[in-house]
Amino acid sequence: MNIGNVGPDITHEHPEYAAKRPMWRQYRDLYAGGAQFIANADQYLVRRQKEPGDVYVERLSRSFYENYVGSIVDWYTATLFRREPVLTFEGSGERSKTFFSEFAEDCDLKGTNLAEFFRRQFVEALIGGKSYVLIDFPRLHEPVGTRAEEDERGASRAYLVSYAADELINWSYDERGQYQWAVLRTQSLRKDKLEDVRWYKQTRWVYYDKECYRIYEQSEEASRQGRVELVAEGRHGLAKQARVPLIELRVSDGLWLLNKAASLQLEHFNKSNALGWALTMGLFAMPVIYSERDWNQVMGESYYIQLGPQDRFGWTEPQGTVYQIAADNLTRLQEEIYRVCYVAHAGGPLSGNAAQSGLSKQRDYTITQEVLRAYGDEVKESMKRVLRAVAAAREDGLSIGVSGMDEFDIGDFGTELEDAQRLLSLGIDSPTLKKQVFKKLAFQFLCDVRQEVKDRIGREIDQEHP
Repeated sequence: MNIGNVGPDITHEHPEYAAKRPMWRQYRDLYAGGAQFIANADQYLVRRQKEPGDVYVERLSRSFYENYVGSIVDWYTATLFRREPVLTFEGSGERSKTFFSEFAEDCDLKGTNLAEFFRRQFVEALIGGKSYVLIDFPRLHEPVGTRAEEDERGASRAYLVSYAADELINWSYDERGQYQWAVLRTQSLRKDKLEDVRWYKQTRWVYYDKECYRIYEQSEEASRQGRVELVAEGRHGLAKQARVPLIELRVSDGLWLLNKAASLQLEHFNKSNALGWALTMGLFAMPVIYSERDWNQVMGESYYIQLGPQDRFGWTEPQGTVYQIAADNLTRLQEEIYRVCYVAHAGGPLSGNAAQSGLSKQRDYTITQEVLRAYGDEVKESMKRVLRAVAAAREDGLSIGVSGMDEFDIGDFGTELEDAQRLLSLGIDSPTLKKQVFKKLAFQFLCDVRQEVKDRIGREIDQEHP
């Protein structure tokens, strides 16, 4: 690869990335299902030993995919983010609070609010085990002298960029386990002008270390010539903190749903398709002639056959025992997919398990709630690190907190309200305690309102209970 004098070979991939790339592609197909999975079904539908090619092709054309794991991922995401996380900003900087109110409503300069942004990152983490959030700032061609000028020209308007697990292709850690440098790669189809006939694939690499960034691009024509071009470089927004502006949202191996359910989902796919094929073939019965004579008659719907006195005629028909065994095994595989994803015990509509007692459902659903709380903790911690890194880069001087995402039932707010009333009835003489209790209840009940309104409510509570 010839990249001239622009730096090291940016196209190199980390050995761990190269090993996991096929796995990530498979997991994304399993989650997406539908046309995307069927388009790659030849990679997942196992061909029988000595199976004729035309038979395998016909089986492929009839293949179908029952996507349980995709529904489970979406159920966890919808349940976890049913109530948005509560953001609190403590400090005297009103301009900074105004910025974060706007940031919470549009964190990526595309109109995406912070909760929706992290909802997508959470889905990516359940698929690939992790996802990444890049903190970036607008790049100005001329330097700014003051903070007021910086705000006026938009240089302090931080925004976020999302990356999936398979888009971080190379990295290195320092002695503290933090990123020393990282390389992100994305690809897109481009057409410079509407009247251009052809689309071309553009590949972009973005390099970050603790101080600088570099952006490389390669068009389709440059790819044929083996050229990678350096198109931009400079200091990034977190250079003063001497850190790579990349925040990771990671789930543990035990909570990585696609990794836990992928093999079961593939086994279910192959067995359900085998059973479906066998049932289809069973509808086309094959004639059987019992005769000691040479048989050369042609059979069909418009023909007749002539048999001797000792000849017999019949049709092959399967007994159905193996079909029942296969159907039972498919049910067990389905239940196992839900079990390893911690929703089989919920007794809800996902698991299809309606034969539990009320007490058993309550006890087993506790397991799913604890998993949801663990997911909530990971999301909140990642969100706090992002917001605090933005505040540090902007030198806002705010104390930032993220709470919520720990109650998942409609009746939970009533329970919290009763708990708060009992706590306040103890007569603890602490204005700070009262303010924090009132804020938590108000923000949780009004979780869907704009962050600006939440901040105003918080200030009013502070003024009412000095």
